[in-house]
Amino acid sequence: MCVSRFIPLSFVIFAVLIFYRMNTGLVSENKASAAIPANIVMSGIRSTGFLHLGNYFGAIRNYVKMQESYECYFMVADLHSLTTHPDTKELRQNVHRVLAENIACGLNPDKAAIFCQSHVFETSELYLYLNMLAYKGELEKTVTFKEKARENPNNVNAGLLTYPVLQAADILLHRAVYVPVGKDQEQHLEMARNFANRFNHRYGEVFPEPVAFNFSEELIKIPSLDGTGKMSKSVNQNATLYLSDDDDTIRKKVMKAKTDGGPTQENSIKPDYIENIFLLLKLVSDEGFVKQQEEAYNNCSIRYGDLKKQLAEDMVNFISPIREKTSEILNDEKYLEQVMKKGAEKARESAGKTMGIVRQAMGLNYF
Repeated sequence: MCVSRFIPLSFVIFAVLIFYRMNTGLVSENKASAAIPANIVMSGIRSTGFLHLGNYFGAIRNYVKMQESYECYFMVADLHSLTTHPDTKELRQNVHRVLAENIACGLNPDKAAIFCQSHVFETSELYLYLNMLAYKGELEKTVTFKEKARENPNNVNAGLLTYPVLQAADILLHRAVYVPVGKDQEQHLEMARNFANRFNHRYGEVFPEPVAFNFSEELIKIPSLDGTGKMSKSVNQNATLYLSDDDDTIRKKVMKAKTDGGPTQENSIKPDYIENIFLLLKLVSDEGFVKQQEEAYNNCSIRYGDLKKQLAEDMVNFISPIREKTSEILNDEKYLEQVMKKGAEKARESAGKTMGIVRQAMGLNYF
């Protein structure tokens, strides 16, 4: 039976072409839509304080692995820092130091876009548009806003309130699917998903829903040496191991780490502060030594002084190459400028494509 007796042959050919074009991405079901790459990673770190062991094991170590398999955008968040540090006298050197420390830890400017937030001007434009989709009530409920407002009651500015919106703009600007974040940032990431969904509902499918991503590994929270919390860029500095600490400072801090008189019964459960010491040991020390110390703890023969002496030397051996590499990079300002320019170019190319889609979806392309 001839098909052309019932349907014109030209119509059949046209339908086949449309089917082919739609399934090869040449026709979009929605003009505001565009194919979203599935391998984009985006993250940032504020240009305040000094990077520490927690930053390395909780974030940067993962970044180094991600750059091998994903399209990565890693940002120094200088605009974010202005919400709590409005004095910009030390901003330049802080940005340079964060860049240098990240590179010294293994980030490669040839593999990932390593850039400064303020160099990507499209960020501010998307931030403005997303603010129209953010509501005062939900912003006031964020944990970080309440904490910062309590810490700095005389500096509760609009930027601090809309911090999650700027963070969402950073992520959505590259239409990133994966965002390596810690537990303390989960609320902000949820808000970024909300803003993406609100935009998509109002203007068409443009943004993916970003999800937390840590290279299929459990997040590691590095404890402070006094057992009172995690290591911090600005709080409890004597109990935090910074990547810039000299060898003697590292030794002194480790030797002051909180311990006790040791277990009195075999195979006792370790108190949190002792478990913390063993966690640090597992990160930087020889497996054989760790096993030896575990056995010593279980049979009540552990000597914390000996353990901490070895841990201190292992920490020195781990941190000192990063510190020395950082110092070398910081002495080459021309290189740092090249890194920032190269990263900004790549980030702005990505941002420009996104903003073209955003403006079209919003109907802001008047000519």
